[in-house]
Amino acid sequence: MKTKEGLGLLGIVFFFLGALQCVSQSTASRAQEIASHAHQAQEFLKERRPDLAIPEFRAIVALDPNNVDARGNLGVLLFFQGDYPAAIPHLRAALKLRPTLWRMQALLGMAERRTGSSKSALADLEKAFPKLQEDKIQIEAGMELIEIHAGAGDLDKAAATVSALRSRYPTNVEVLYTSYRIYSDLAGEAMLSLSLVAPTSARMHQVMAHELEKHGDEQAAIRNYREALKLDPQLPGLHFELAEMLNASSLASEQREAETEYKAALAVNQFDERAEFRLGDISSRRGDVQEAYAHYSRAVQLQPNDAEANIGLAKVLMLMNQPDKAEPLLQRAVQLDPTSAAAHFRLSTLYRQAGRTADATRELEEYQKYKELKEKLRDIYHDMRVVPAKQEGEVTDVRQ
Repeated sequence: MKTKEGLGLLGIVFFFLGALQCVSQSTASRAQEIASHAHQAQEFLKERRPDLAIPEFRAIVALDPNNVDARGNLGVLLFFQGDYPAAIPHLRAALKLRPTLWRMQALLGMAERRTGSSKSALADLEKAFPKLQEDKIQIEAGMELIEIHAGAGDLDKAAATVSALRSRYPTNVEVLYTSYRIYSDLAGEAMLSLSLVAPTSARMHQVMAHELEKHGDEQAAIRNYREALKLDPQLPGLHFELAEMLNASSLASEQREAETEYKAALAVNQFDERAEFRLGDISSRRGDVQEAYAHYSRAVQLQPNDAEANIGLAKVLMLMNQPDKAEPLLQRAVQLDPTSAAAHFRLSTLYRQAGRTADATRELEEYQKYKELKEKLRDIYHDMRVVPAKQEGEVTDVRQ
């Protein structure tokens, strides 16, 4: 009896051993098949034939649904083939297996948006965007986010994404254009809201003045500034903005009035560095070096990082025969604004007077380069009928 039981037990053991061997052979065979498909897929990708690589990755997924590499590659290839509905389940599966695949999450968000699932797209893109390392994919993900927010009327969130992109890609053309568009939309939205909430307020007249100035209607802009001041003469910044318009006027009477308005700006805000700087310009133009020195000195004291104020103070110090004090101010101005033609020109003059020929030549070349660049920009602004901001060096100075 025991012998029969022993033979029966031995048969069971042999059965399981045989079954395990079959499983082992089956697993090994499947692994080899997966490896073969993976190798073939890579060969097709090297040949730039994603259309042929896709079936190979599909075969791997059929053999091993939890193969994260195959899932991810298949999702990415389908995405770039434009087959977004087919790409989505594979990208989701890859993310479920490995949640830190930020690039795939960004692609998933883009695919979801392009198939009408904006809510899911927003969640995936917001999660992936700050984690992305590749420039191209981060820009594309950011642009998608901006479009979602703008489409939903949430311009504040769109602007926040724009700000993040601009801080990392300050010279990217698409980022700059999108910045312009979103900020313009924000400005338009704010202006519309202001016109509904306070259509006859001083701020509304101030906004209208800005718009009129932008479109070259200086006299209408000045009238709106004056109207705003009638309504609220203590409004911060208003006297200075009117003074800027008057200072740029071709009428001598309005240019004289500008000085009064700059002083009024200082009466409202004694720390208005820009008004101090402009008063220094006015004093310099009429040849009052000591008064110009006082205004420019005060401006630099209030705002040491204002390149134009540093140039202005250096200018009067050179007139006062103090080049040693002027030089560090001009060097500082160039550090603050390397494109300042005025700073390079004055440094060239200072170096030439000191006998530093090589330094003078270098600064003169920089002056010519940036002068030509700014003249081109002025022509562009003119063609666009937009008035460029006045900068130091553009104001006639009889003591230059």
